[in-house]
Amino acid sequence: MTLPTEFPDDAPAVPPVPTECVPVAFDGQGSGSGPLTWGQTEIWLTMTQKGWLSVGGTLPLAPGVTVEAVAEDLGFMISRFPSMRTRLRFDGDGLPSQVLSASGQIVLEVYDAEGEDGARELAATVDAHYRTAPRDFENEWPVRMAVVRRDGAPAYQVVYSCHLVTDGGGVQIIARDMAARDTRPPSGTEQLDLARWQHSAAGQRQSAASLRYWEKVLHAVEPRPFPASGDRREPRHWMGELSSPALYLAVHAIAGRTGADPPSVLLALYAIALGRRGVLSPAVIRPQSGNRFRPGLAGMVANLVHTGICVIETADSTVDQVVARARRDAMAVYKHAYHDPAGLAALLARDAARRGPGAAAWDNYSWAFLNDRRTYGQNGDGRPVTAERLELERARSVFHWPGKKDNPFEPLFLHIGGTADTIVLTLCADTHCLAPAAIEGVVRDMEAIAIAAALDPAVPTGVTAAVLRP
Repeated sequence: MTLPTEFPDDAPAVPPVPTECVPVAFDGQGSGSGPLTWGQTEIWLTMTQKGWLSVGGTLPLAPGVTVEAVAEDLGFMISRFPSMRTRLRFDGDGLPSQVLSASGQIVLEVYDAEGEDGARELAATVDAHYRTAPRDFENEWPVRMAVVRRDGAPAYQVVYSCHLVTDGGGVQIIARDMAARDTRPPSGTEQLDLARWQHSAAGQRQSAASLRYWEKVLHAVEPRPFPASGDRREPRHWMGELSSPALYLAVHAIAGRTGADPPSVLLALYAIALGRRGVLSPAVIRPQSGNRFRPGLAGMVANLVHTGICVIETADSTVDQVVARARRDAMAVYKHAYHDPAGLAALLARDAARRGPGAAAWDNYSWAFLNDRRTYGQNGDGRPVTAERLELERARSVFHWPGKKDNPFEPLFLHIGGTADTIVLTLCADTHCLAPAAIEGVVRDMEAIAIAAALDPAVPTGVTAAVLRP
């Protein structure tokens, strides 16, 4: 089966043509076939709706690096990590299973350009091509890699995989093992073994326990659709991004005062902002869990991410009270974000039937997703946080629109990333549900709420229990 890309409009007008294709042999541990893991199943269902999801980018190469050295890295990487040697097989009904190959051959593409401007432009074209070209999951290896030479010398490396291969935590493991050139067997559970466990009686007991928690949460909340947007746009789906040094400082200040960790503080801020903007109150949020805290999964390169669920009341409260609720709920959310996607789909169908035809369906925009993918220091930068400093840092905040497209995101999905001293909020939303002004407003509200509450434990959320605004 072949899937289109998530961002088809980004494809170059003319696909680049490599100067040469270097064959790279690989030989690794493990082979066989079996069902998909829960993580693979969840991301596959997402990709079939939204296009294949890419992981990767372009990096400059150090002077003196050769094509042969990059080819050796590619062979080492694919040999070491089984997910990179895995392709899919489809039955007569189109249902996928996975096939792991112990050995084989992949191609490293080499492109040539003249001058730095030409090399940079060609690298960007190759990058766009790798991100947007349709992917054949049965016949194509899940990794694409290229070298762009500048006047005959390697200058850039472009590498992309699909999200079936790994998640953000796995990318960090790949980088660590590649840098160390670790030749010991990988420490993580092999994905075919994990799939067998998940489909065993023990795995199904784990899934059932998680779904009982989900069922309890679903019974406690009344689903409702997002309010209709008064400013619908085409392309329909927009990404708004705020880079904020002030938010970084404020989050750590709130965490230090309340004893909550920064992710719980950000979860609370997200819930409050959604209430203030009349989007969701109480806020039904589905945080993503990397699941690498589970036995045997810490060193695994695979997609292990599942979404949990929590309901956070924000009305008639202080910010600190909402932070306490988010902190209390977070452990249960991540503990129960590990389940069979088929079981969750069946649970949601039963819940919709229980509510009856007059109730809003859960697939009708009734929750907001959250993916906190950054790492956090213990106490910020260690310097005192003052009101003056927060306002100075706030002036450095930058908002922009990094992407717009027709094929869908989830209706509302916040990604949290950033650098050592900045938090970056990227809100992906359907403008038919959330107007562009509201998309920007949610992330700016998160910043403003955090700054106000950084030094004052009595700051109210500004959300009331009144009927939500349209």
